[in-house]
Amino acid sequence: MKFDVVDFDGKKVSEIDLADSVFGAEPNESLIYEVAKFQAINRRAGTLGVKNSSLVSGGGKKPWKQKGTGRARQGSIRASHWVGGGKAMAPKARDYTYRPPRKVRQGAIRVALSLKAKDKKLIVLDAFPVSEAKTKAVFEVLTKRMKLTNALVVDEKGNDKLLRSVRNLAKFDAVPPEGVNLESLLKHEALVLTSKAAKALEGALS
Repeated sequence: MKFDVVDFDGKKVSEIDLADSVFGAEPNESLIYEVAKFQAINRRAGTLGVKNSSLVSGGGKKPWKQKGTGRARQGSIRASHWVGGGKAMAPKARDYTYRPPRKVRQGAIRVALSLKAKDKKLIVLDAFPVSEAKTKAVFEVLTKRMKLTNALVVDEKGNDKLLRSVRNLAKFDAVPPEGVNLESLLKHEALVLTSKAAKALEGALS
């Protein structure tokens, strides 16, 4: 696939060839679902834990003898129906980690990239030079010159000034190619790639 490489004002400066398998993949809702579920469920801490009757301290002695008192038989003052007793069928701390196969994760990112390209929400820049890490300056470039309101910016890891400038913005985010994930692609309306980042993604996902 051929994409126009533009400057900050949207003027074409060159063209770039990118793999159809990465930026022209067929839509696949099941891949999107599996990887979106994977990212959402892995945020669950799974640290909820409630004590059952065996974990509550005390209650080891039978409170009164089995027969002859006229009262209901009891085995422990820490049974679930006692005040201060354990919880019946208490929830336990557990690990919710779910990790689909690598091909599924990569396939979902390819589908998301292709949807951005199909919807004309993919912008390829020749480069994104930043002289100093100033959030205001980068914000003006993104909103006033590029006319964007919500976007994910991807550039090579060496452009630290860009990454630091964008991370404070509410509706924009910047990551290196290694940090591109499905959730960030779906969350942002537009995707801004530098030509080097586009080639890096192509190489990683081909």
